[in-house]
Amino acid sequence: MGYVMAVNAGSSSLKWKLFLMPEEKIIASGNVERVGLKDSIVGIKYGDGESYKEILDIESHKKALTIILDALKSLNIIDSIEEMTAVGHRVVAGGEYFNESVIIDDDVLEKIDELAEFAPLHNPAEAAVIRVFKELLPNITHVAVFDTAFHQTMPQENYLYSIPMEYYDKYKARRYGAHGTSHKYVSERAAELLGKKDAKIITCHLGNGASITAVENGKSVDTSMGFTPLAGLTMGTRSGDIDPSLIAYLMEKENITDIYEFIDILNTKSGLLGLSGISSDMRDLRDASRKGNERATLALNIFRNRVAKYIGSYIATLNGCDAIVFTGGIGENDRSTRAGICSQLSWLGVDIDLEANEARGEEKEISTKDSRVKVYVIPTEEELMIARDVYRLS
Repeated sequence: MGYVMAVNAGSSSLKWKLFLMPEEKIIASGNVERVGLKDSIVGIKYGDGESYKEILDIESHKKALTIILDALKSLNIIDSIEEMTAVGHRVVAGGEYFNESVIIDDDVLEKIDELAEFAPLHNPAEAAVIRVFKELLPNITHVAVFDTAFHQTMPQENYLYSIPMEYYDKYKARRYGAHGTSHKYVSERAAELLGKKDAKIITCHLGNGASITAVENGKSVDTSMGFTPLAGLTMGTRSGDIDPSLIAYLMEKENITDIYEFIDILNTKSGLLGLSGISSDMRDLRDASRKGNERATLALNIFRNRVAKYIGSYIATLNGCDAIVFTGGIGENDRSTRAGICSQLSWLGVDIDLEANEARGEEKEISTKDSRVKVYVIPTEEELMIARDVYRLS
């Protein structure tokens, strides 16, 4: 097929991987940070451990993409842009329009724009970047891969909120979830390791954004994020689940009249950052906790507690559990968090091997041979899943 680029775009960033398909060989990867700001950073890894880095002012995603395409040629990563056959774009919100990845046409782009109210921090930037790619690479296939698509298999009893049905009928107010591409990849890989297609698996994508999904027979049954990625677990800067009445109470006390101002507080000033008053980064909190900072310790304990609670509830949802999977920046690298979560599940017969649990960023079974539930660390491969969908549709 040729070269396929998997793209994950943010409002000021552009992360990508270039694959040779169908071999699934990574040819190069990189990111551009601080798009639209001074001192933007361009980083590319390629070849046999080679790398390229440049700091310059990049005023737009169009300029960022032009720099990437020029670098691919000047660094002899590819001979010409014509060798690229397709681009896959990560899109957070697909609503009920999209239960799988699709080739992007004008109608798809309009729907991505329309769904911006479901993911206001993500969809507008992703739609804008898609338009840039289509402008600069008009003769190749562009595919949208939706975070929410994997969760479209949830039954109504798990995706509907207990509010008047007219709100769902009129406005599609429901749980959509996120991180679907990651949950799909690690659950499929865990099923392979188990040798069991009908496995009951609980996948924990733990990073600055965090979510948990209950998977049965390869399908999402329930997930912790809700109408937007704000719901569910305590996260880096997001509050996770909260009593809506508390919002009205605090807005009155703080003389906040704009609901979106408070939503911004829940999205950007809450979670681990709000609890600790120090940082949203688990590493910073671990260091502070070791030095006796009680709020940092409390934030760590709350994070673990919320994860364990969701896992317990999903065991009930699935009526059992064959495996628990940890992925994402925290899930793949933080042995202390994994150990703390699993210790709260010892009643289930979850028992981890402390030596195996030293794993960082590598696929590994970390449960003991006597554990009644398998526990895995599986690094997520969202870009590979995007590339696979692109190959399937091209």
